[in-house]
Amino acid sequence: MSNLRILYVASEISPFLKTSDVADFVRKIPQSMQERGMEIRILVPRFGLINERKNRLHEVVRLSGINIPIGDDEKPLVIKVASIPNAKMQVYFIDNEDYFHRKSVFHDKENNFYDDNDERAIFFCKGVIETVRKLGWAPDVVHCNDWMTSLIPLYLKTTYKNDPLFKDTKSVFSIYNNAFEHKFSGNLAEKVKMMDIDDQMLRGLETGDYFGFIKLATQFADAVTKADDGEIKGLEELLNNKKVDIIEKNENYTESYYNFYNELAG
Repeated sequence: MSNLRILYVASEISPFLKTSDVADFVRKIPQSMQERGMEIRILVPRFGLINERKNRLHEVVRLSGINIPIGDDEKPLVIKVASIPNAKMQVYFIDNEDYFHRKSVFHDKENNFYDDNDERAIFFCKGVIETVRKLGWAPDVVHCNDWMTSLIPLYLKTTYKNDPLFKDTKSVFSIYNNAFEHKFSGNLAEKVKMMDIDDQMLRGLETGDYFGFIKLATQFADAVTKADDGEIKGLEELLNNKKVDIIEKNENYTESYYNFYNELAG
């Protein structure tokens, strides 16, 4: 079953941007899976810290031009692409002038968490799915990494469940120790909501915080992994006895993921 199609979604990837362990994971594992015969795609946000000229990003016009609804607004989606040096892999970047042209990731110069990071996450998650639809590429597994990708398992199980591209797709959500303390104000659930999503499904978001996003993701994902065996305060209670796979970073690390994906998709 080595010819699986794996979609990796994350907030960052080396060498374009690294603020946490997410960037290294999304750089290493996809290449390893590709070398084992799997077909992979990688989607990340085009944060303003990423130098387009230096990294040779260019717009993919045929994929751009979609408007993504965020509450009562619609924001234009721009897709860019670049190749990873010394690897036969491309990375697709989700871009939008309002959300991603700041010269920072999640915090301003005074280290305040951006109030619209929730909208940025919603735009990113919706944009990822719409980009994959435009590509016409049906993933067997969507591997979502960290809180910014947490809405994708929900959307795959609801709004897009009858889309031919996603009808057999399994989702993985990986939890990292990147919690934030900010609480979002306003009606977060209304912004997240799409077709076939009711209020009951979004109850996990009522806290408006990091754990709300994690709770929603683990509720709808087909599998949940923790990036390491370090303790994340409050996590066990949140997961409510859901099985969490911990794939240890040892000499069999990449082989473990290879077997994990095949078992999940099988």
